[in-house]
Amino acid sequence: MMRRFLLSGPVAAAAIGIALATAGTTPAADEPTAPPKGFTPVFNGKDLDGWHGWAIHDKAANPYDMAKLDDEARAKKIEAWTADAKKHWTVENGELVNDGHGAYLATDKDYGDIELLIDYKTVPKADSGIYMRATPQVQIWDYTDKAKFNIGSDKGSGGLWNNSAGAPGKDPLVLADKAFGEWNHFRIIQVGARTTVYLNDKLVVNFARMENYWDRGQPLLKKAPILLQTHGGEIRWRNIYAREIPAAEANEMLAKHESEGFTSIFDGKTFDGWQGATANYEIVDGAVRCKPHKGGVLYTKEEYADFQVALEIKLPKNGNNGLGIRYPGGTGDGAYIGMCELQVLDDAYAGIDPRQAHGSAYGMVAAKRGFQRPIGEWNYQLVTVKGPTIKVELNGFLILDCDLSKVDKFMANSPHPGKDRKSGFFGFLGHNDPVEFRNVKIKKLETSAQ
Repeated sequence: MMRRFLLSGPVAAAAIGIALATAGTTPAADEPTAPPKGFTPVFNGKDLDGWHGWAIHDKAANPYDMAKLDDEARAKKIEAWTADAKKHWTVENGELVNDGHGAYLATDKDYGDIELLIDYKTVPKADSGIYMRATPQVQIWDYTDKAKFNIGSDKGSGGLWNNSAGAPGKDPLVLADKAFGEWNHFRIIQVGARTTVYLNDKLVVNFARMENYWDRGQPLLKKAPILLQTHGGEIRWRNIYAREIPAAEANEMLAKHESEGFTSIFDGKTFDGWQGATANYEIVDGAVRCKPHKGGVLYTKEEYADFQVALEIKLPKNGNNGLGIRYPGGTGDGAYIGMCELQVLDDAYAGIDPRQAHGSAYGMVAAKRGFQRPIGEWNYQLVTVKGPTIKVELNGFLILDCDLSKVDKFMANSPHPGKDRKSGFFGFLGHNDPVEFRNVKIKKLETSAQ
């Protein structure tokens, strides 16, 4: 749980467990264990090497404010925070021990997509947590503390406590805490903002989106430290191991979670089911690619009203394309005559209007920028179109959430006559660059009242 003074500033559980499984987990035991295959120790069991202090009560502890400091000022902050942390954190018998006071501990290393294993043991009335990407938090507290039942302590640990009320993940799915005096074991998997938490081998958070406490209008930071919270009672940690999840595996996790109800609309071999500029596209290694210096709209033969589309996208440097949403067919600029073009563009492309960035409803609503994978890697994107609203999730980060019916200002003062269309085709709006798409799947949604 966050300290109060800061407040001013469907797949089944079993299926997702299989989808996220790795080569072995580390159940809590009576003695420290060696890291499982593929995992690296985050705590060496001997000292605080690899960690520094993070004084959460300091305004600069907000990572956005911290980033505004110059190198010298930032180093001084960390030095002071670490000096405070060393007064309250010790190492005993391979265990990292905090007395319930002082600065939090933060990893020197920044982490992105990750699988984290960590054991903890705490005392009655204690309240703690784990910050992922420097953001609160996977909650730890006393599930018997009646004084906190009104804020959810009776539901147990493991929830994303700082998510908004009623949001998925805020409350754990089951009570999984062990009795005081016993070690508890967390397994936390985070891909983008999508967070899954197992506590003592029980699923307590199922691929929920972790909200950005520091700025709820922004996705989580792409990379940031892991923090261990100290909050009013002794807590002990051990067996802290991390496995950084490579991009291809992260994409597979995202795709498996979203697999139910989707139908493939591209077979990876032919243009069956597609029409339009087929001569300007080619199929290479199971992906459809716009031919260099060609373009036009390649679109489905089937129309869609409300739907989700999931696909992978690979961009060349400065690559430019787009997803045609509710395109009416025929000829014309899909960005204007369809509901919209969801821009597909290299994030490093310079000198553009924010409403041209990747994932944006082109010319109308800007997406959040900076969540693409490096050029040459596949990105996983999920688009949800329901009534006049569109959501775009890129690599597990929500980068666009908009209602086009409310848009009345347009880039270059050029209106979009098709923005209120209620159905149409889905397609690719080629712009001369060899942008690639694969694993293209669609799920029809129940049509909204319109």
